[in-house]
Amino acid sequence: MTSQSTREKVARSMKRRRASEARFRIYGMMSVMFGMLCLVVLFGDIFSKGLSAFRQTILTADIVIDGDYLDINARSDVSDLMNANYEGLLKEHFKNEMQPEGRSERRDLYSLISVGASWQLQKEVLADPNLIGKSITIDLIVDDDVDQWFKRDRSKPGASSRFSEAQLRWLQTWIDEDRLATRFNSQFFVNGDSREPELAGIRGAMTGTLLTLLVTFFLSFPVGVAAAIYLEEFAPKNRLTEIVEININNLAAVPSITFGLLGLAIFINMFGVARSTPLVGGLVLTLMTLPTIIISGRAAIKAVPPSIREAALGLGASKMQTVFHHVLPLAMPGMLTGTIIGMAQALGETAPLLMIGMIAFVVDVPGFINDPSTVLPVQIFLWSDSPERAFTERTSGAIIVLLGFLIIMNTAAVLLRRRLERRW
Repeated sequence: MTSQSTREKVARSMKRRRASEARFRIYGMMSVMFGMLCLVVLFGDIFSKGLSAFRQTILTADIVIDGDYLDINARSDVSDLMNANYEGLLKEHFKNEMQPEGRSERRDLYSLISVGASWQLQKEVLADPNLIGKSITIDLIVDDDVDQWFKRDRSKPGASSRFSEAQLRWLQTWIDEDRLATRFNSQFFVNGDSREPELAGIRGAMTGTLLTLLVTFFLSFPVGVAAAIYLEEFAPKNRLTEIVEININNLAAVPSITFGLLGLAIFINMFGVARSTPLVGGLVLTLMTLPTIIISGRAAIKAVPPSIREAALGLGASKMQTVFHHVLPLAMPGMLTGTIIGMAQALGETAPLLMIGMIAFVVDVPGFINDPSTVLPVQIFLWSDSPERAFTERTSGAIIVLLGFLIIMNTAAVLLRRRLERRW
């Protein structure tokens, strides 16, 4: 009777344990599915809003480059060609073509074309002054409201309320004549920032990001590797070393904005480094990524088997030769992986760069590390605060580009580790 009762208790206990394990697996699967669902919703929202940023609405027009109106000819100086009244020429062309009635309609007509259209015309004339006096076919950039309407809203009821009846009539005429179309938005990748959404691009931010990351890499990698080697191979094991190691581990968890405050106090206020430059941005991000590189570097050095060191020392190598000729080459793949991950983290940082002035509106593309610039995350932050609808599109498009860079860097880290890693 007692044996039977014991077996029944064990069976009931096993049943409860199996049920508990089954519930735990279900909860785990539900958690993973919920996380994947959130990721799909997030990426779906970003891509649904941002993919259209890679398409730009253009208006095809046949325009006569009237040299008499512009007061230039094929032999004019470059300065005269640059300063000619291309905007007035475009206005005259569309006024004669569309026949607006009164000043109000003329203003409505001119507002359909981007202010950058005159720069397009200027660029064509500068490239070939012999076009003066001839008729050219050119794809003009339209205003951001027209761009959004043509790509997104024209089939929606009530979406045309932003335009007057005359504007809608002209737009429909251009559509019927097959002159309004979308093409790949090269302006998004070759232009710097702009107050006009249809002209705003990410080239300045991408160049600033590249220069900032170059400064970060060339400062953080050698310093981080040297610190990791010293702490792991040469530093005496005492209380001072323990304090340094604890502080390095703690710095890896410090909020990033703290490094921005540190950079503002030291690099800008104390040493006078110029604000809003890749140089000061790289210095701040170096402080932020060093703990990650040092920790990953020490882990890579620890992973090298002690037999490598013993064999080198047994053959007469010095401590320095053992570390730099044998241990470091074997640990380098892990160090590079940690460095790439740290750089990917730096690529997505915004808070520390805001503290050092990289939030400034910078139109020009930086040419060197001491030129004023911004970075891609800060550019996204600036655009997200703009009221125009087209900047929402640009924001999502820039996020897609940033995500692409992050995926490439993390994929490179994984491939590098798999290709160079040695298993012992």
